[in-house]
Amino acid sequence: MTRIDVRKRFDLLNRTGQGSMSKVWKARDKDLGRTVCVKILDKEKTAKFEARFPMLANKPPEGLVCMGLRHKNIVRTLEYGISHEGDPILVMDLVDGDGLNLLVETRSPRLDGNRVNYLSQLAEALEYLHGQGYLHRDICPRNVMVDRESVVKLIDFGLTIPNTPEFCRPGNRTGTTDYLAPELIRRVSTDHRVDLFALGVTAYEMFTNGLPWEKAASLQTLLSHMNTAPKDPRDLRPDLDPETVKFLLKAVTRDRNERFQTAAEFREAIQKLPKKY
Repeated sequence: MTRIDVRKRFDLLNRTGQGSMSKVWKARDKDLGRTVCVKILDKEKTAKFEARFPMLANKPPEGLVCMGLRHKNIVRTLEYGISHEGDPILVMDLVDGDGLNLLVETRSPRLDGNRVNYLSQLAEALEYLHGQGYLHRDICPRNVMVDRESVVKLIDFGLTIPNTPEFCRPGNRTGTTDYLAPELIRRVSTDHRVDLFALGVTAYEMFTNGLPWEKAASLQTLLSHMNTAPKDPRDLRPDLDPETVKFLLKAVTRDRNERFQTAAEFREAIQKLPKKY
């Protein structure tokens, strides 16, 4: 693995994000002569996380996964290496745009007339990722960027795992709480449909500015989702047409056999909805 001298190679301009195990910077790459995004993972925090979730201990490193992904709707990783302190580093394209979470939270006019388009692109990214044999496991608006040309980019593959029995057996709940599929909450075996449920919740939120269930402030609230039907989207947005309501409720159904079975099926269904949204 390439050794990267962060201080020598990069001018760290400003921090663009921080997770529980990493920091993300906008940086000037002196070697490439361009502005990039640099993600620095904390090796100690990563090790502690993997100790809590043994099923993830043998998963491929995020950087290794990302270097093998090449799709127009997935942020491109240019280099994967390790700092002199032993922290994994990803050098990525800098996306000039906004997080989907910001667009939703601010009710941005950029969403108007673009919801179907953005979600179709996100489904394309998932279709590709699943075709490569991986589950993202943390689909949510925070992990989606929309650039100035309205191109969607899926980001953050820190929880990504191979879609194999070894990694999909019953285990701990990992992901963003309000987007966790019921099978994850129940701690049963999982498959690619956990991503489709999270995509469905993301779609529901984009269309209604709300969540299908009460926000999960506690484990008890999260578990209560198992026995509560999702809210009718029209309770949050009365002007939605019947076909869009039907689509959203199917996307977040608790029975994985009743929701969309593939990202391609999701994409084909959403493209039939009115483009006015």
